[in-house]
Amino acid sequence: MSITIKSAEDIEGMRVACRLASEVLDYITPHIKPGITTKEIDRLGAECMAQQGTISATVGYQPPGYPPYPASLCTSVNHVVCHGIPNDKPLKKGDIVNVDVTVITKDGWYGDNSRMFLIGECSIAAKRLSALTFEAMWHGIVQVKPGARLGDIGHAIQKFAEGHGFSVVREFCGHGIGQKFHEEPQVLHYGKPGTLEELVPGMVFTIEPMINAGRREVKEFGNDGWTIVTKDHSLSAQWEHTVLVTPTGYEVMTLSAGSPPLPSFVTATKT
Repeated sequence: MSITIKSAEDIEGMRVACRLASEVLDYITPHIKPGITTKEIDRLGAECMAQQGTISATVGYQPPGYPPYPASLCTSVNHVVCHGIPNDKPLKKGDIVNVDVTVITKDGWYGDNSRMFLIGECSIAAKRLSALTFEAMWHGIVQVKPGARLGDIGHAIQKFAEGHGFSVVREFCGHGIGQKFHEEPQVLHYGKPGTLEELVPGMVFTIEPMINAGRREVKEFGNDGWTIVTKDHSLSAQWEHTVLVTPTGYEVMTLSAGSPPLPSFVTATKT
């Protein structure tokens, strides 16, 4: 496995890309309310990227075996786990939606993050799933430091999520990122402590757990080649940050003025 270790100059480029990716989410946040379509959210995201001078990493993105992705961001509603394609269906009160944004700067650096949005007044179950998925991501983030292992991150997320009666999707994971959208390593959101690759300063990767209210099994939906849903039709939530391994701990790179407040057990976005 070849993991790209970022130089100080690389890290500066990543900081810019990640902040801009977070600012796209800030830009669309006031508009996400009952009646908006996910296609309109996508249009707003593209509008913000054009103003920034960034471009979307997802438009036309085509891994082997997939059709080209047709939109500027991913919008995964209710039981859609990931890769939901924006459409013309209006969001209604009680829906939950994950918006996943990846930008590319003019210097070629990628910034990747996602947030959950609650549409109007949601059920207690939906609010709980979104809130605890956010905490699960942070339980993973605070494991990050030199000498820790990727298995420590996955274990912390899995233990927290399953301890609250939820399940962790296994088929999709976090990933290294830099001047490519997806690099090594793969960052599993389940696992055993003390296993897998050791973390060293200069590694940059996403932590992006997908947590289901019901069982963990997923399936493809329809024939668009992208949309993944829960097999049992239960709600699914996801949050994502891009994280740098620093000489003393971690730095969350995808932060901006509108980022949600930290969970109570987290004291810093950089250690």
